[in-house]
Amino acid sequence: MKHSALVRASKRISRHLRHAPHEIGLELEPGGWVAVDDLLAALARHGVRLTRAELDEVVAGNDKRRFGYDETGRRIRANQGHTVRVELDLPVATPPDVLYHGTVEHVLDAIRREGLRPMRRHDVHLSTSPDTATAVGARRGRPVVLTVDAHAMHAAGHRFRVSANGVWLVPHVPPRFLRAESHVLLDQPPDTSRR
Repeated sequence: MKHSALVRASKRISRHLRHAPHEIGLELEPGGWVAVDDLLAALARHGVRLTRAELDEVVAGNDKRRFGYDETGRRIRANQGHTVRVELDLPVATPPDVLYHGTVEHVLDAIRREGLRPMRRHDVHLSTSPDTATAVGARRGRPVVLTVDAHAMHAAGHRFRVSANGVWLVPHVPPRFLRAESHVLLDQPPDTSRR
C-alpha cells in the first residue's frame, strides 16, 4: 500500500473509531471496540475498500499507534482520543515525575487561568517526550511545550491512566502543576514552588 493511501485510510479509520462511527453505520462496543469485519464492510460501503492485510498495514504502520486489536485479532479500536462517549477501561497508573503537553501561544492565557482541559475529548493527553509534545503543538501553530509536574499531581490524588500507545490521560491538569517552556525545550523539572 502506498504511503499516501495508508495515511488516507488511517485518517478515515481514526475519524470513524474516535469521532463519528455513526457516519458509516458503526456502533462501538464497550471499550470502543468494533468487529474488524464490520469496520471493513462499513468502510467499503462508503468508498474505502481495504483488505484485512491492508488494515493490518495501517495499524502497524501508524507511527502514533492510534489503533489496536484485541487479543483475538477480531476486534479493533482507537487507543485514545475519542470525542464519542467511550470508556476504555484503562487501569490507573503511576505516572513518571514529569510529563509534557504541546499547545500553541494563543491559548496560554486560558491555560494559566483554567489549567489543561480535555476540550472535545474525554481526557487531557500528555506525553513522556518534549519532542512529541512539540510535534503535537506544531499541528496548530507555533508550539509551546508545557511541563506537567505529574509527580505532584499524583501525590495530590489526581488519577492517571496510560493508553496502549503510551499516551498518558488525565481528566484535568490544574494550573499550579504547569510550567510553559516557551519555544525552547529545557531538561528541567517543573517549578514546584507554586504549590
